[in-house]
Amino acid sequence: MNTPSASLPGGTWTLGDLTVTRFGYGAMQLAGPGVMGPPADHDGALAVLREAVRLGITHIDNAGAYGPRITNRLIREALHPYPDALHIVTKVGAVRDERGGWPPARRPDDLRRAVHENLEDLGLDALDLVNLRLGNAQGPLPGSLAEPFETLAELQQQGLIRHLGVSNATADQVDEAQRIAPIVCVQNMYNLAYRQDDDLIDDLAAKNIAYVPFFPLGGFSPVQSTELSSVAARLDATPMSVALAWLLRRSPNILLIPGTSSVAHLRENAAGAGLPLPEEVLAELDRVGR
Repeated sequence: MNTPSASLPGGTWTLGDLTVTRFGYGAMQLAGPGVMGPPADHDGALAVLREAVRLGITHIDNAGAYGPRITNRLIREALHPYPDALHIVTKVGAVRDERGGWPPARRPDDLRRAVHENLEDLGLDALDLVNLRLGNAQGPLPGSLAEPFETLAELQQQGLIRHLGVSNATADQVDEAQRIAPIVCVQNMYNLAYRQDDDLIDDLAAKNIAYVPFFPLGGFSPVQSTELSSVAARLDATPMSVALAWLLRRSPNILLIPGTSSVAHLRENAAGAGLPLPEEVLAELDRVGR
């Protein structure tokens, strides 16, 4: 395996006692259409996972609900026994219904079942990091996370989980989680155009807690997309490369998990995230979401 800090942009970050590359990989797109069922190209999906490890990526983000249970099994088939440096992050708190929806599943029994299914499908005795998925498909929702997060903390005490985090969470829920058990990351939607977590990111950075944004190009208005494309064209880069590079520059605690089902696109994302952004370009980009 390549040396992660030398081969990937952004260097590394420590999640508790787990050192991971700031440029990671999100496995959601390896499932079939609508994140349901098996991939159209099974061997291609395995190739993407193996290429991620070859590139030096040590952070793979996943969830048992993807497929459901498909991407976990692909990860095991492609990579087990896992390299010592590789860390797989999963999410619990939602399942899939027959219409392809994502209904919540945050009762204690739901969470215990999800953790054990993840362990079984990945072939592990303990999960490196489990994020509690909150809110719904439209975004975070207010409300206490005490019961579900306490359940995950109990599973952590039993040795089935090493570290905890929250996903799709409000700032109040992040604070509540930290009063129950230590967290090492928050995974929310955030990008150039969707900046609602600016204060939260800075607060987490001061506490050495990672922030993992998803949908790096999600929620852009037509005007914002045009502005981003204009910057990308001047830099002879893709909009995705600019968006990823900006995120790495935004704060040292930001970890990237762009997803793809293509080896070529994975390589393109890894190279693009290292795009140099001059100060005047950073200032221009910062105005996109303001």
